[in-house]
Amino acid sequence: MEFKVQIGESGICQTKWYNAMMVTTLTIDKAGRIVLPKPVRDELQLSPGDSLELESSDDRVILRPARGNGRIFKKQGVWVFDSGEPLDAEVVNKTLRKVREERDRRNLGKLK
Repeated sequence: MEFKVQIGESGICQTKWYNAMMVTTLTIDKAGRIVLPKPVRDELQLSPGDSLELESSDDRVILRPARGNGRIFKKQGVWVFDSGEPLDAEVVNKTLRKVREERDRRNLGKLK
């Protein structure tokens, strides 16, 4: 998920979630820092020391978690991780089996 930050002349940032309902105003301190609200950090699974990629264009700044070469995005309501490389068929089949077994156990009332 990515969020966009627009910087106004007053040095105040306004963030807007485009896939959820998060709108807030952030203030840049004298050192140029902003604090990401806890719900944003939780949603993006960010911890102290994590890195963010920054992309700027015109009056917009886009921040996204820097997690290796892959990227995470939402496609048709489902989070997708794109590593840039195809997965091995064995890994895909093993994952599908595991997910289907868990679904079957849940449907039979054996998994809570």
